[in-house]
Parts: sequence; structure tokens; C-alpha cells
Amino acid sequence: MSTALAASADAPVLRTDCDGVVTLTLNRPARYNTLSNEMLAALHEALAAIAADRHARVVVLASTGKAFCTGHDLKELRANRDETFYRQVLATCSSLMQAIVALPQPVIASVQGIATAAGCQLVASCDLAIASEDARFATSGINYGLFCSTPAVALSRTVARKHALEMLYTGDFIDAATAAQIGLINRAVPAAQLAAEVTALAAKIAAKSGYAIKLGKASFNAQANQPLDAAYRCASADLVNNLLAADGVEGVDAFFEKREPRFQST
Repeated sequence: MSTALAASADAPVLRTDCDGVVTLTLNRPARYNTLSNEMLAALHEALAAIAADRHARVVVLASTGKAFCTGHDLKELRANRDETFYRQVLATCSSLMQAIVALPQPVIASVQGIATAAGCQLVASCDLAIASEDARFATSGINYGLFCSTPAVALSRTVARKHALEMLYTGDFIDAATAAQIGLINRAVPAAQLAAEVTALAAKIAAKSGYAIKLGKASFNAQANQPLDAAYRCASADLVNNLLAADGVEGVDAFFEKREPRFQST
């Protein structure tokens, strides 16, 4: 079952729901889907609604047009040369990136075009990413005298230090194959196969226990930056909760009964 839930086709972000998969589509192609204040607000609103939606199992973040996202709206920034405005924009953007990480549901970036600066940050902030083979990525601020300090936060938590610093110091584009090699994306596929590949991955995850996926995302993020002993304590407590939960009990029973599990939790 599929339903379109965007207010209108002119909305900055379009939402479509289908069998537990929510697709959010950035819809400002003429502006290369820049993260203007309008776009940031729309994404925040959409993610807040999804977080509270018990039917939403997986989120796909996609875009219309030639660009996935080219980062902050430089025209908007240039028109508002004010420290307070800059601080507000960056705080809002940082909050958005953290909201993606904190969202209970996994988020998959479907990258059909270029992703630069905060657009590259957006890809790095998603849990998973699949890109068209002709997609390209860059933290290109340095080419205009601006070090991509905030994109560096997400980038440095996704790829190895030296790969991140080369992108940040040079501003050079990398192709999708290189992005896959360094771990910025999961894989690159032919453009004609991108939608099908993302749909298949989202459907596979949506078919799993919603309880286990949500617990697992939170558990993975919680343990990732902890010392080893603390990480194991955290993960062990989560696994105990998982084993005792209805879906955990059903999954173990199904394993021994040699049948497909019937998960109920979301």
C-alpha cells in the first residue's frame, strides 16, 4: 500500500509511505536541494513526525533533480551576513544531522547526483547509503575559503581519518566507486537500478523485527564511542532486553520450530 502525504507537489520535502518504508524527497531541484532555512525546517518537521509514527519502519532520503544536495544555501547566507543568523543556521543544521542519527528508524540515503559540503554531511549522517555510479561527493568549501568544519563531524565518524582529511583539505570530488571504497556509501549501482536497489534494501530491513531494529540502531550508536568494557556492558544489557521482548521470544521459538518468525513489535 502506498500513500503520498506531502502537503503539495510544491513542498520542499515530499513524503511517500509504502509498506512501512517512508521516503522523504528533497524537492528544490532548481536550487540543487540546498539546505536553506526552509529545507531544514521541513526536514526537521518530517523527521519528528516519523519518529512518532509506529507504522514507519525504514526511512529513505532521496532528491529530485541533478543534485542530491549541495549543502548550505550560499545565496541565503550571503544575504544575511550576521553572526546571529549564521549561528542559527548551523545550530539548526547540526540538530538535523543529530536527529537523523537519533531517529529510531534506520535511514538510507538514495544518492542520484552530487552531494557537496553539508550535502555530503547529510549522506554521512545516514545509517546506510546507495548511490548512482555517476554520483559524486565533495567537501568543497575549502575551494571558496571555507573549511567544512561541520561536515567534518559526520565525515570523520564515517570514513577513516586520512580519507576524511584529504577530502576536507583539497575539496576534490570523489566518484561513487571511491566513496564506496572508503565507506562513505555502501555501494554504487547503475543509475537505472538505483531506485530498485534502495527499495529492495529498505524492504528487507522493514521485514525484520521493528523492535530489534530500533533497539539495535540505538545500541550500536551508544556503544560505538565507549571504551571496550563499557561498550560490552551496554550491548549486553540491550541483548538481555531483546531476548526477553516478545519478538525475541518469537524469533528463538521460530528458529527451533524451523518456521518463519511472526514479529509483532514495531
